Amino acid sequence: MLLPDGARLRYLNLVPDPRRNPHSSLGYMMATVERERGDGAGGWYLHDDALDIDGLVRDIARASAEGAAVCLATTAFALVALLDALAERDMRLALPSGSRIMETGGFKGRARVVERAALYAAASDRLGVAVDAIVAEYGMTELSSQYYDSFASRSRVEPRVKVAPPWLRAIVVDGEGRAVPNGVVGAIRHIDLVNRGSVIAIETEDLGALVPSTGSGQAGLVLLGREHGAELRGCSLDAETLLVRRA
Repeated sequence: MLLPDGARLRYLNLVPDPRRNPHSSLGYMMATVERERGDGAGGWYLHDDALDIDGLVRDIARASAEGAAVCLATTAFALVALLDALAERDMRLALPSGSRIMETGGFKGRARVVERAALYAAASDRLGVAVDAIVAEYGMTELSSQYYDSFASRSRVEPRVKVAPPWLRAIVVDGEGRAVPNGVVGAIRHIDLVNRGSVIAIETEDLGALVPSTGSGQAGLVLLGREHGAELRGCSLDAETLLVRRA
């Protein structure tokens, strides 16, 4: 979903560094992708609760000079922190042609809520990429597979429709645990057949609705946030301390 052109990108990661956070599934995923599909010159810029803005700016400038397209992999809160830092410096960057951004983690933290439209508009402006080159990933530690924004929905910010590989399927249920029709909001259950070593199905407190088939034979998934009172959780919470420290 991020590499339909088979590009070998330079991965600049604003996610937990697996060398420091060996239990981070997101860090593990990006380290694997970088090793298998990267150009060997990527880097990690989120260290505990500190964002290495100078190192990131330097390496983006280097990639631009070399004409190397990058993938900026980032949690939502780390992206907010990056954009805040660039705004404070009155700085705009220009990611090389063919670059893209993978955003994950959502806006479920406590320090700040950022509307997706505003976040993507600011990222497009400050980083020099089109909105349709910003792709949201939806996954979790308990799953082996992930959802990504469909190609058809990337020309707009909302609603983005998530699609999954055929071995991962979402079922939306009501308060009694019964599946609801397409278009009806409920809690999301995930069935991931790759989870051979744990459990095949999990139920979350995320809310969403299924929409008609996107052409893949499966219904698409529109995310609508967390149930009221649900515990805050997810990879973006690690980066939330960046915003607390900057407040």
